[in-house]
Amino acid sequence: MASALMSLGTRAMAAAMAQLQTTSHNIANASVAGYSRQEVELATSKGQFTGAGFFGKGVDVATVKRAHDEFLTREAAVAASLAAGDKARHEQLVRLENAFPTGEQGVGYAAGQLLNAMVDLASRPQDISTREVVLARAQEVAARFATAGRQFDALQAGVAQDLKNAVASVNEIAQRIADVNQQIASMQGFGHAPNDLLDERDRLVQQLSGFVAVTTIPADDGALGVFIAGGQRLVLGNQAQELVVTPDAMDPSRAAIGIEETNGVRPLSAALLSAGSIGGLLRFQNEDLVAARTSVGQMALAFASRVNEQLSLGLDLNGNAGAALFADLRATAALAAATNGGSAAIDVFAHRPAQVPAEEYELRYDGASWQLTRTDGSTPAGGPYTFTDAALAAGVAIDALGLTLQRSGAAAAGDRFLLQPVSRVAGEMTRVLTDPRGIAAASPLTATAHPANAGSAGVGALTMTAPLASSDAVQITFGAVVPGTPPAPDGVAYTWTRGAASGAGTWTPGQPLAIGEFTLALTGVPVAGDVIDVAPTEFPLSSNGNAMALAALRDETFVGRRADGSGGETVTDAYASAMAGIGVRVQSAATAAEISASVKVAADRLREAKSGVNLDEEAARLIQFQQSYQAAAKVLQVAQQIFETLLSTAAR
Repeated sequence: MASALMSLGTRAMAAAMAQLQTTSHNIANASVAGYSRQEVELATSKGQFTGAGFFGKGVDVATVKRAHDEFLTREAAVAASLAAGDKARHEQLVRLENAFPTGEQGVGYAAGQLLNAMVDLASRPQDISTREVVLARAQEVAARFATAGRQFDALQAGVAQDLKNAVASVNEIAQRIADVNQQIASMQGFGHAPNDLLDERDRLVQQLSGFVAVTTIPADDGALGVFIAGGQRLVLGNQAQELVVTPDAMDPSRAAIGIEETNGVRPLSAALLSAGSIGGLLRFQNEDLVAARTSVGQMALAFASRVNEQLSLGLDLNGNAGAALFADLRATAALAAATNGGSAAIDVFAHRPAQVPAEEYELRYDGASWQLTRTDGSTPAGGPYTFTDAALAAGVAIDALGLTLQRSGAAAAGDRFLLQPVSRVAGEMTRVLTDPRGIAAASPLTATAHPANAGSAGVGALTMTAPLASSDAVQITFGAVVPGTPPAPDGVAYTWTRGAASGAGTWTPGQPLAIGEFTLALTGVPVAGDVIDVAPTEFPLSSNGNAMALAALRDETFVGRRADGSGGETVTDAYASAMAGIGVRVQSAATAAEISASVKVAADRLREAKSGVNLDEEAARLIQFQQSYQAAAKVLQVAQQIFETLLSTAAR
């Protein structure tokens, strides 16, 4: 009887001690991130049969299990991945927003100041100091565009460095998971779960999820397989693959993610790396930064080309045709994919700079024809576009996009090219005119009204719309009134002669006359017999016709104008739209980051509610198990007293 009590007491004490030890372990690790509360599982020992029935033999410690929910753990990892991706993208967008300063520091303000300086030039076309101001304003515009380009390049370099840091962390964590897998697998034969190692692995997977979205699959030996990018193996058993940051196959200035394999580095699709800080950085690089580059580049190309175009239609102080104020940004070379097998090169020329969209394109050759799409695979405006190889070799003009493409060299099937007609333009913008006398403020044509005219018509702005076609004078003679269809006003018929050429039309009040390569606005109303002569300018020093046309660019919607002449924005409105677009991205990213962070907190709380340590509960259990231990000790004490009584009785 005493020995049975001894056995029962010993088992009870062992069980209570195990519970005390486990509870103390929980209390010690209450503040450790990712720790799962552990509990001792007890099992009743099998009873012993006697003639009087079965008598219990006490309790056994079956195992120590952890409070763990696989679903909640997985959901917490997914939430952490989404939150990290949204946070990384938002942080980069905030930096990008700094490349679009407001007020007097912005590109739009500088462009507006240049065009305002043209107004002063129109008032004093012969004044050298006024011309110096125009050159200074032009230098400021070019500098601000170039600064924006450099800021975009700096952001790109920062993204590449952040990706390298993130990849280094991923590789380190993946190797640690592989090491823990090996330790867990080596303990599989013990028949009990190594709880602390399992917690460590879950904690590592949670950390890994902050960098990249992962999928986990348990193996029979207790190891955990970790997969990324739609099923690509990262950790399998005790083996970990390494990620690497490589130049993008289409644009070497951008970063891409690849995974090292035995036969080299295999690129991973950015679309499959959609979460985690790596996914957020890639999305910023491939979407947000591209949108910023193209919007600013579109402005730079349209503005520089339109100013240069208008200057080319005028005369400088020396009577020469106008020279360009800014560098010619219309020609670019497409970027060939690193995997191309042919020697082909694609030249891109913006023959209609104002119509070039703020987009990038991919040109692909299938061995028989070429297809042009946006980089996301969608069809560009006016598309779809398919060209034969012979046509592309001769040159293809795409008026809807304002681009001309031409191939040189030999292409191989599967060759791809990235077309960036505006992406790099801002950083290349420079002022090339240095002589203030070279600013073409004068119009090559001058209009004068005959002094004998009976009507009130006077000469307004003469604007060149194309280079001077002839040195012959133009004589415009007005005729009878042409009744208008209400509510349109009455017009006045006119004829014009220019050497052997002639023509006729109807002038409508408020609308300029359009003859050949110029338009002429009138003030007042002509009557029959009135004559206006348009002749080559004899004294460019006092002419301001082209300066007035340049000043009028302030209100011209030439940025992003469609092929049919519709749409478009002024340069200041275009910059405001670009700022608004980035602002919307920042706000939406901030909202997404806030929401995903809240989801992460909620997921962590749910997991903690299931697996976390409650110190109040553990303190109560500690008292409970202490009492159990004391009661078991009391059993042993009683057993000892019985045993001593038996010994003393037997000794008599």
